[in-house]
Amino acid sequence: MSKTNEREQLTIERACDLKNPSPMMAQYLEIKEKYPDFILLYRLGDFFEMFFEDAVTVSRELELTLTGRDCGDGCRAAMCGVPFHKSDLYIGRLVEIGHKVAVCEQTEDPASAKGLVRREIVRVVTPGTITDGSLLEESRNNYLAAVCRSSHGDGIAFADVSTGQVSATYLSGGDRENRLLDELGTYAPRELLCNLTQRNAEETFRPLIERYNTMITAGDADRFEKAQALAAVNETFPHERGLFSEDEAPAICAIGALLSYIRETQMCGAFARELVRYDDGQFMDIDFNTRRNLELLETMRNKDRKGSLLWVLDKTETSMGARKLREWIAKPLLHPAPILRRQAAVSAFFDAYLAREELRASLSHILDLERLTAKAVYGTANAKDLLAIGQSLGEIPAILSILREFDRKEIAALRDRLDPLSELSDTLCRAIDEKAPLTVREGGMIREGYNHDVDYLRSIKEDSAAWIRSIEEQERELTGIKNLRVSDNKVFGYYIEVTKSYLHMVPDRYIRRQTLTNCERFITQELKEIESTILGARDKLDALEYQLFEELRHMVVDAANQIQATASVLAELDVFLSFATVAADNRYVMPEIDTDSQIVIRDGRHPVVEKFVTDAYFVPNDTALDTERNRLMLITGPNMAGKSTYMRQVALITLMAQIGSFVPAASAKIGIVDKLFTRVGASDDLASGQSTFMLEMTEVSYILKNATKRSLIIYDEVGRGTSTYDGMSIARAVIEYTHSKKIGAKTLFATHYHELTVLEDKLEGVVNYHIAAKKRGDSVTFLRRIVRGATDDSFGIEVAKLAGVPDAVVRRAREILSEIEESGLKAPIPTVKHEEDGLFAGLADEVSSGIEAEAADKIRAVDVNTLTPIEALNLVYSLKTMLDRS
Repeated sequence: MSKTNEREQLTIERACDLKNPSPMMAQYLEIKEKYPDFILLYRLGDFFEMFFEDAVTVSRELELTLTGRDCGDGCRAAMCGVPFHKSDLYIGRLVEIGHKVAVCEQTEDPASAKGLVRREIVRVVTPGTITDGSLLEESRNNYLAAVCRSSHGDGIAFADVSTGQVSATYLSGGDRENRLLDELGTYAPRELLCNLTQRNAEETFRPLIERYNTMITAGDADRFEKAQALAAVNETFPHERGLFSEDEAPAICAIGALLSYIRETQMCGAFARELVRYDDGQFMDIDFNTRRNLELLETMRNKDRKGSLLWVLDKTETSMGARKLREWIAKPLLHPAPILRRQAAVSAFFDAYLAREELRASLSHILDLERLTAKAVYGTANAKDLLAIGQSLGEIPAILSILREFDRKEIAALRDRLDPLSELSDTLCRAIDEKAPLTVREGGMIREGYNHDVDYLRSIKEDSAAWIRSIEEQERELTGIKNLRVSDNKVFGYYIEVTKSYLHMVPDRYIRRQTLTNCERFITQELKEIESTILGARDKLDALEYQLFEELRHMVVDAANQIQATASVLAELDVFLSFATVAADNRYVMPEIDTDSQIVIRDGRHPVVEKFVTDAYFVPNDTALDTERNRLMLITGPNMAGKSTYMRQVALITLMAQIGSFVPAASAKIGIVDKLFTRVGASDDLASGQSTFMLEMTEVSYILKNATKRSLIIYDEVGRGTSTYDGMSIARAVIEYTHSKKIGAKTLFATHYHELTVLEDKLEGVVNYHIAAKKRGDSVTFLRRIVRGATDDSFGIEVAKLAGVPDAVVRRAREILSEIEESGLKAPIPTVKHEEDGLFAGLADEVSSGIEAEAADKIRAVDVNTLTPIEALNLVYSLKTMLDRS
């Protein structure tokens, strides 16, 4: 161990049992004891310092210099620090890593403090309680969740502290654990509170930790105590009493725990617009895996926004609209009436290009009213934030004027809910200077002309330079000292400076204040009086400006509910305009929505994939599904042909229709779908010891247990992760069960097991489809068109050739295929030579002929996640035979 590391370790060990810490360190340790699980930022002058274990952790993770500071008993505490004016940057990085941060500020003026400056925790920042917009992603909500589990049901509550949004639900009945994860996956919370032990919580919510990096805060059961929770809920939401029954107490406990945690972290009461209850039957059920597989909000592989459905649909102009769009995509509606209202609004804007673009231009000038208002409520807003609220509200009259051009009742409803708060907007814009600083206690915030006293004090402050110049000229004339200078500093205030060569000319009325190497500094009675006037004006001005700022902030707080309601309307308007713009740009149509069981799509297109097809024509396809004669589409065809794209396309068009968007098709009729399921390719879950096949079967089990007749199910290659016969048997059993009256849901089932196509003649409602292809000699062209009927040709060898497999391997594959077809074998077990030599016998001797390179290329070209057992067996035997015969 290096000397530095030894000193750090020694310091850390001794910090915990310092018997005689210095006064400052005693203060630090007392505060740290109350926040043991937090990184404590302790204000010292112009820096926030961290000590002991916190310093070591932060220096390592943020790559800051680790130093030391005397802490008493002859010890040095490990220390690192960050400039206070850049602290938000570092706090954001720490929270992003997964730390909780407590900010300890000086709460009295060091100049007037007697002894040690008083310090207190003024701010606590955790992943789920951030309110500072600079630490948040503008286009997504930052959710804090609370879960109260009990033997008879689970309560779940969500809050976005930065916007005041609070919602809750209660889950009971079977399969609660999976339903709980699905519900949490809808919101993707940054932090989760629960009444389990930390260990049990981390095990239960492991998918959230892995997928969303959710911080789990558990072990504080007192926070979920029923009486305490009920009191907090009734105090915060007096108008929502009785929203949950006595039997649904876990929901109340979850909401109460949420409010308690927000109160602790924000150092004030929780800001909440209203408590919204939602239940089963209100939104489409989309399970955890389906959200990932359909790439609704981010791509599956890299978690990028580009390549997701959100990326296609998001043409919003405001942060509020972007968040609302995410919410709508995550929670499609189940009732036709609200869907039709959304469609009507989109249709109105779709047909009015000029008005649409004018509205979007006005919205582009509106800042994040939701988060700015929340900052005002929590007391963290500055003058620029209040001005932004005023200027944003100032755009609303122009928006109202354009909306009056529409005669649709849906647009009139939007217009009637939009409050411009003209008086508040006018006051904020008149009061606050556009060049206001980020701090609120150093003046410079109030616009000239708003307050007479501010103008008067500011004139004194600004005229001080002229006064000082006048005194300087006057004293030079009276004394004859040509280089005499009048200046000031924070320690001595104003003074007269005379170099030593002119000291003999200093008059008796000068009072010596300071002696320096080359000069001396003096004051006069006149200068002291002017100093008192100037400095008094500065202090009074700063205090008055802060007082006026607080009055303005309280005006915003008093109007917070109206501002938030208006912000919500603007967000809806923004989403409608986004839907209309995307529809116009991409040739979307308004789907017909009803409660029928049919999904009928003509010339449907995948909304995301078509955006990436720039050098070719995206082939549209039709879809006809219902719960009777077209219950299950059994789709055969090779990999690369487009089966998965087609099935996802049907799911996405259905979802888009149920959020109120237009859809990529020539026409579409969508019967409301209550649940959406996808079972597509998976990779091994090594962390939990689950193989691909085990994951596949777990997902299939979940679908079979939860699907209803109104659901839409996508199965992609069920059974491929095990032996051929096992896989085929499982696939058939799944088809039969899904098709039966126990479920009877609309289903798309893609498979390589061509033997399953006989089910069309055995089960009414099973209909065969395949991907059209055109074969020319030894090559094949996939036409990407879904056509009626089965196919018995997988084109596997042709796909191998398209993938770049060496010609020698392709030729040998054809030979093996001929052997199989001639022998009539059901499984590919051809005779091979030199079996005793092993699979790669003689490979080293064939390097010069290129066999090894061809075999390696063959293996590299294989996608093991999409390879069926029968294809894998073919591959192994073809490689072995190729090498044996070389």
